Amino acid sequence: MSEAPLGIWLVRAEGEELAASLQARLGGEIHRPWLNPGAAQKAQFAAAYRRHAQWVMVAASGIAVRFLDGLAQDKHSDPAVVVLDEAGRFAVSLLAGHEGGGNELAYRVAAVVGAVPVVTTATEALKPLVLGVGCRKGVPAGRIEAAVLHALGRRRIDEVREVATVDLKANEPGLLEFCRSHGLPLRVFARATLAARPWVGKPSDWVMQNVGLNGVCEPCALVACPRGTLLVPKTSLDGVAVAVVQDKWMEI
Repeated sequence: MSEAPLGIWLVRAEGEELAASLQARLGGEIHRPWLNPGAAQKAQFAAAYRRHAQWVMVAASGIAVRFLDGLAQDKHSDPAVVVLDEAGRFAVSLLAGHEGGGNELAYRVAAVVGAVPVVTTATEALKPLVLGVGCRKGVPAGRIEAAVLHALGRRRIDEVREVATVDLKANEPGLLEFCRSHGLPLRVFARATLAARPWVGKPSDWVMQNVGLNGVCEPCALVACPRGTLLVPKTSLDGVAVAVVQDKWMEI
């Protein structure tokens, strides 16, 4: 296996810009099969398949499925594969999503390029709750957990499928530690995306002054789960604001 845990496979040179962004943030090795025109891409991918623990294929899903034909053996040992379209719109966890870390990788890829992470494994997809979280700078993970538990009330953290926040908080250490400790993916939204959503709640002067938005936690949760309903409006505790949205197709 290659020393780089992540392989980034491009089917065309048009994916170079996306690949560069991914490599800058996630590391990994970029594969450019057109540099070896004497061999078919499918054969080249098959030869490289076990070199990395995880793959991002910048390609159409149909191409990825054809390339993977006959390669997958076992979900516990197969490399994880995430497919990213060349427009950078969707990051699809295609193979080894749960066991191989493909679902987490889909969220990481999505955060880099502003894509929508697509996860279909039942373990994650059937969880009904989404959290929107905003916090002051430097808030430790313990305070974020306390605020989340306060907002959830009698509901449990293991009913949560993802946490959503604004891009300014994408690398907030306490938030990342909280998500990591509970195995929760972090979905990041650009401020422009949140600002474009019609605002219906009470705006926060502090958030407007420091973030440039009327609010963070409620719009983050609602954008992350567009068919959901606001189960718990903004609830603040010790510098952390949490909102809870429930997917309407999975009412508790």
